[in-house]
Amino acid sequence: MNPDRLMALCQRHNAQLLNRDPDKITIAVVGNPPSELLEALRFATQKRIDIECWTSERMEKHRQTASESHLPAVASATSSAIEILNRTLIQAMSQRASDIHIEPADESWQIRLRIDGVLYPQQPLSSELGTTLIARLKVLGNLDIAERRLPQDGQFTVELSGAPVSFRIATLPCRSGEKIVLRLLQQEQQALLLDQLGMSTTQQRLFTGALHKSQGLILVTGPTGSGKTVTLYSALQARNTPAVNICSVEDPVEIPLDGLNQTPINPRAGLTFQSVLRALLRQDPDIIMVGEIRDGETAEIAINAAQTGHLVLSTLHTNSTAETLVRLQQMGVARWMISSALSLVIAQRLVRRLCPHCRQEALRDTPLPQALWPRPLPHWLPVGCDRCYHGFYGRVAIFEVMVITRELRSAIASGAAVEEIEKLARQTGMVTLFEHGCMAVEQGHTTLEEVVQMLGAPDGR
Repeated sequence: MNPDRLMALCQRHNAQLLNRDPDKITIAVVGNPPSELLEALRFATQKRIDIECWTSERMEKHRQTASESHLPAVASATSSAIEILNRTLIQAMSQRASDIHIEPADESWQIRLRIDGVLYPQQPLSSELGTTLIARLKVLGNLDIAERRLPQDGQFTVELSGAPVSFRIATLPCRSGEKIVLRLLQQEQQALLLDQLGMSTTQQRLFTGALHKSQGLILVTGPTGSGKTVTLYSALQARNTPAVNICSVEDPVEIPLDGLNQTPINPRAGLTFQSVLRALLRQDPDIIMVGEIRDGETAEIAINAAQTGHLVLSTLHTNSTAETLVRLQQMGVARWMISSALSLVIAQRLVRRLCPHCRQEALRDTPLPQALWPRPLPHWLPVGCDRCYHGFYGRVAIFEVMVITRELRSAIASGAAVEEIEKLARQTGMVTLFEHGCMAVEQGHTTLEEVVQMLGAPDGR
């Protein structure tokens, strides 16, 4: 059998060719081997076929090692840009990458995959191949190929391993050329269940209570890549029934859900967050989701909707629940509007999850100041094994959930400082991001070093 045809066959069925000699072919698959793969192999070759059934973690680690060890230092210009692109996209999907960076340099182009929040360099590309790859991606994203001076963004969907996968594409002019970042929008079918987000029992109860109110504003805050989108979609899915009209305005629609009326914005056509949001109010909605509040006008429309019989969900880029209130005021929203409309604020982060197969607990504990955490925390060591990346596999979310009580409404309306609002919230039982991170450390989900790296050193208040 032709080696290229064999590799393509394995790639199509998400298998890995391990060995090929005159008598037999050895192939690894995740789980049980697909019957279509076995039939195709028997039809194409008379050799003995040995199948090894691997876990997804082992397959992922094998591909990562192979890409680092066996690929050429620089892909030649004679290689097909389409082949390189397909291989990169499949590799990114199989390794759970959230983003793909394609970056120009003087002598070559660099590809890096962001996995569990960390960038991992891949094989460099020749300058000629990198330029061709950029052109191919711009065609896929329906961007202007000739425009190299201005940033552009778009979206495209391709079929990988038999399933459609969507990507968001963004270009940026750099000194040596154009850089492109691809964001994977649909890596896998997620359950989108509230009890799988990682909230504590109390936090989930408070979130569910706010979700089942007939009106009010729920905000999910955090930096880019902190899991806000999954939290929002899980909330919408929890209310997604035939009796409820749910409408959303997004940039773009990241997870298509049956039962929701999802509208992507299109600024070139004049379809902005504000114009769509005004139109949604005439669609008799019960629940409105605004992908992101970016300016005062969008904020005021959303808050007005939350005051007039609608449940509104949205996101903001702030560091904590209390800082969200200040950000809204900075956008020009009146304090009394914030205090009357806001129901719940969630701040969240993603920290790397310890690999359960190789983590080790050191004999020493890590004591913290009593004001921060009352008990010594276990000291976990990310050892590393063939199932993970340097001792970590995936990420775990940590949350801070602030319910807007009567006392908090009064403090917001009177213009209280962030510190005072946070103090009031903690007095009513709010668990801070750092405290929830400490809970994750106690449970062996992550390390204290990961929590501190993500949140910074706490000030001990």
